[in-house]
Amino acid sequence: MTTPEPAGGSGRLQGKVAVITGTAGGQGRAAALLFAREGATVIGCDLDAGRSRETVALVKAAGGTMQSTHPLDLTDDQAVAAWVAGIVAEHGRIDILYANAGATRFAPVEETTAADWSWVLRHELDIVFLPVRHAWQHLKKTAGTVVLVGSTAGVSGSTTNTRIAHTATKGGVVAMTKQLAAEGAPFGIRVNCVSPGMIRTPATEGDLLAPDHPMRTIAASIPLGRIGLPEEVASCALFLASGDASYVTGANLMVDGGWSAVLPG
Repeated sequence: MTTPEPAGGSGRLQGKVAVITGTAGGQGRAAALLFAREGATVIGCDLDAGRSRETVALVKAAGGTMQSTHPLDLTDDQAVAAWVAGIVAEHGRIDILYANAGATRFAPVEETTAADWSWVLRHELDIVFLPVRHAWQHLKKTAGTVVLVGSTAGVSGSTTNTRIAHTATKGGVVAMTKQLAAEGAPFGIRVNCVSPGMIRTPATEGDLLAPDHPMRTIAASIPLGRIGLPEEVASCALFLASGDASYVTGANLMVDGGWSAVLPG
């Protein structure tokens, strides 16, 4: 377990019920800590029960309030429906949904099997759609906010990372953001997206930043010259989820150190 975040914040989410998926580590854990520090009651979930318990302990040690359901398969429609219903039954409302969870597989197009393709769609599109679908009726009642997670992969191709399925799903998430913003506007629901570039997490340390991966030196091509941190993505998600972004909807905020804004070299 890492050192707990310091207590205290500006109270931007005071009294809000914030549902965050994928809170066992990385960006989800960073968001749970930050949203709780800003006053939200955080409701998390993940497949990894052990690390989920760690996140809850870290939030509580920092003075925050958090509950977590684990393990929870967010690709299971009935399980997600029951989870959301349980949240509303206990807390009476949902103010924020941060659909952070996702998992992927990388392969060149000719090596991507139909099974791999379907797996990635389930774990990067279904895993977003199902929580949004079941929370939507409750977000309408609170004029709530939704934050989705895209990627630089959703706006550009890559010569160093073969990722046809991942590119399709993250492009889909960016498109979903715009459609949900349109459908949510009449009810006061704002829907936005954060699109991280290369972020240092346990997952990226094990693949894209591994010593044998061609992207391990990618920091040299990022204008700010370094790999991003989960806390930097969480801060952007907090902005979009809070009243500070009250006139922002349908936006895709690139959190990538300028990587997608410039050509390399």
